[in-house]
Amino acid sequence: LRVLDGGVVVFDAVAGVEPQSETVWRQADRFGVPRIGFVNKMDRPGADFPRTLHMVRDRLAATPLAVQMPIGREADFGGFVDLIEMNAVLFNGDDSPRVADIPAELQESAGQERDRLLEQLADFDDQIAVPYLEDRSIPSTLLRSVLRRETIAGNVVPFLCGASLRNKGIQSLLDAVVDFLPAPT
Repeated sequence: LRVLDGGVVVFDAVAGVEPQSETVWRQADRFGVPRIGFVNKMDRPGADFPRTLHMVRDRLAATPLAVQMPIGREADFGGFVDLIEMNAVLFNGDDSPRVADIPAELQESAGQERDRLLEQLADFDDQIAVPYLEDRSIPSTLLRSVLRRETIAGNVVPFLCGASLRNKGIQSLLDAVVDFLPAPT
C-alpha cells in the first residue's frame, strides 16, 4: 500500500465491512492512501447500501459520502441515481447503461440524498456552503473538484454501488477513479 497513489476498496453489499476490509483500511490510513469505496453485489439477497455506509462510518471511523443512490434492491437492482449530476443510470440487461431522468417515485429521496451530500461537502468548502445555504444550484464541476480535493486529503471517501459480475456500475467506478483519485503523473 505504500506505493499506491490511490485505491478502490470493495465492500460486499450483504456482508458490509468484513475483517479483511478493516485490515486493509487501517493500512491505507497508515500510509495516507486516498480511496473511494465501491459497494458490490447490490443484486444479491440481503444487499443494503445504507447499512454498508453506516458500518464504514462506525467500524472504520471514516466519512463515507454516497455519490450514488441505488435504484431497486436485491434482484430488482436496476441502476442508480447519480447524486452529482442528478440523473438516473439504468441497466437494460445489455452492456451499455442508459442515462435517464430520475423516476418520479425516487425524486424526493434523491433530493434528500443530494442535500446530505451537499451538507457534508459544505463543511469543507465555502464555495459549496454559501450557495447551499442560499438554496442556489451548485455546478457538478465544482462538486467533483471539491470531492477530489477532499478525497486526496483523506477527509472523505466517495462511495458508489453496483454489481461487478453483471458489469453494473463498473464504468461509473472507473470514471470515479479518474475524477476523485490522484493522477499517476
